[in-house]
Amino acid sequence: MVNKEIAELSVLQSITTTETITSPSNARVRSTMKLRDAAVRRETGLTLIDGQREIQRCLTAKKEIVEIFFDADSFASLSDTDKKNFELLLREASAQHASLTPLSTRPFSKIAFGNRNEGLVAVARFHAGVLVDFKPHPSEPLFILDGIEKPGNLGAIFRSADAAGIGGIILCGKGTDASNPAVIRASLGTVFSVPIACDTTSAVIQWCIAREQNIVAATPDGSTHWHAVEFADQPAILLGSEAHGISSLWLEAATKKNIALETVALPMRGLADSLNVSATAAVLAYESLRQREVSAENSNVKVHQKHASQ
Repeated sequence: MVNKEIAELSVLQSITTTETITSPSNARVRSTMKLRDAAVRRETGLTLIDGQREIQRCLTAKKEIVEIFFDADSFASLSDTDKKNFELLLREASAQHASLTPLSTRPFSKIAFGNRNEGLVAVARFHAGVLVDFKPHPSEPLFILDGIEKPGNLGAIFRSADAAGIGGIILCGKGTDASNPAVIRASLGTVFSVPIACDTTSAVIQWCIAREQNIVAATPDGSTHWHAVEFADQPAILLGSEAHGISSLWLEAATKKNIALETVALPMRGLADSLNVSATAAVLAYESLRQREVSAENSNVKVHQKHASQ
């Protein structure tokens, strides 16, 4: 048993660049804890990533990880497979120039995310980019999210966007930010793979005007059924907060015919008068995907028929 513990310690030492922090009151521990506060994230441009899967997806996306804190005390209790994965992740982070800092369990628990502690927390330089630098994936629809307040909803929308091939997400209004650790966690790290921009609602409307971007807005009293909208032309899908809906600025711009905006509604057959915004996003994202796949299949059929007739 002693030899095994020595071997495990040597593995950690071979990839560790700093001494183990043992005090919960350590200054670096205290400053790292503050990154769960939005004001501190805005000031520093840094955020926290909880969990191995989320950190791995950040690394895969080549986003900058500044430092990884890990619970050195818990390493010995991991299974052989988990130890190997733990070590591989730390080595990959080190190869991307991240500092690796071991902590004993008490200080680590101060920066970890409650009961979902997986033994790793990363400090990353990550935030939504500005709209002028936004580069969505071509030939794919977009999400425009106006004032989405709850981190869990925003993270779930990122998961749907990633799964259904949404080309990018634009955030506007007074909502939560994409760098919120709870958003990152709820997105399962997909927030790092979907192009993101953030700006004021007015600026996003002007961006849509300049691009002649068609917009489909989900509203409780929408004029079109969700499955009757033409999603194959890659519109921007506009979603507002559950409390307030989309900003009146969108409807004003549509009334003035500055933007082409079509409202869409999902049927509500029960007592509730609306769906959770992330559920609405998932429905519309997959209907968009279905229509794009049908359109692609029809195009392929026409090409085969043309070749067959020649």
